[in-house]
Amino acid sequence: MPEFGPEAFARATGVSHETLARLKAYVGLLNDWNARHNLVSKNSLEDVWRRHVWDSAQLIRFVPDSASSLVDLGSGAGFPGLVLAVLLRERPGFKTVLYESIAKKCAFLIAAAERMQIAVEVRNARMEKARPEPFDLVTARACAPLTRLLGYARPFQGPRTINLFLKGQNVAAELTEARTSWKLNAVRHESLTDPSGAILEIRDIEHVAARYQTRRR
Repeated sequence: MPEFGPEAFARATGVSHETLARLKAYVGLLNDWNARHNLVSKNSLEDVWRRHVWDSAQLIRFVPDSASSLVDLGSGAGFPGLVLAVLLRERPGFKTVLYESIAKKCAFLIAAAERMQIAVEVRNARMEKARPEPFDLVTARACAPLTRLLGYARPFQGPRTINLFLKGQNVAAELTEARTSWKLNAVRHESLTDPSGAILEIRDIEHVAARYQTRRR
């Protein structure tokens, strides 16, 4: 696969020079911290602009103009949450919340947001214990199998919520399993960065296992 660096990323996405500069600062900080804290796999950093930055940025095409809030579940090193926060930073009053249970990763998220001069809220907490709070967008990447991920996402659902989940080659099996206990409106999009990957755009999720169990009795 040909080398894919910041210039190729800029051509693929059309981001401004200012946005690219902020993302370069982010990647530089990630390389520095990763040597000490193992935030992402070392091998993935060899293709960081494709595997992490562009993989995250491709979600922007599914973000409606009306969206004003985003929660990223299991943010890790900030993919996709921090990348989307940079791309959406000019929307007045846009709110970005990053959930991460590991303290060292939260410290990195805070440092990266400060380096890029963007406003985000980092919550060092387990998302399964979150109180109900609606967001326009719910994102996740490499967080959990879909059935469990929908449970994590449920407290953040509102009437207009769009869930954008980056998934790998097992997406079809995950969807089949999820539909045994969840009612959902799902559209599968091809990934721009990984031929075996996919983006799930999900709306109107409802847990239905209990209802089905009641019918069987």
